[in-house]
Amino acid sequence: MSFFISDAFAEGAIASPDALTGLLPLVLFGVVLYFLMIRPQVKRQKEHKKMVETLGKGDEVATAGGIVGKITQMGDNFITVEIAEGVEVKFRRAAVESVMPKGSLKGM
Repeated sequence: MSFFISDAFAEGAIASPDALTGLLPLVLFGVVLYFLMIRPQVKRQKEHKKMVETLGKGDEVATAGGIVGKITQMGDNFITVEIAEGVEVKFRRAAVESVMPKGSLKGM
């Protein structure tokens, strides 16, 4: 009987190559996920942060809510945007989605 028990222990001690090939699809999935989803998102966040930091008075901007106007006042966290003559709205700086080319408000 001891002959069978020693064989069972010896068989379990050997690492099989099937265990490593079983992890290969998970590793490949992680790499693909990183390059297709995570990396582009981080790049967009960096670009948005840089754009928000470079905002200045007089810039024409579009907010995440779709409101378009010209920046009239700047603060550390908030900006005031003139959306019509005499109508100003206060927004968080991070709510600015894009900076539009100068003079694009006149065409609207």
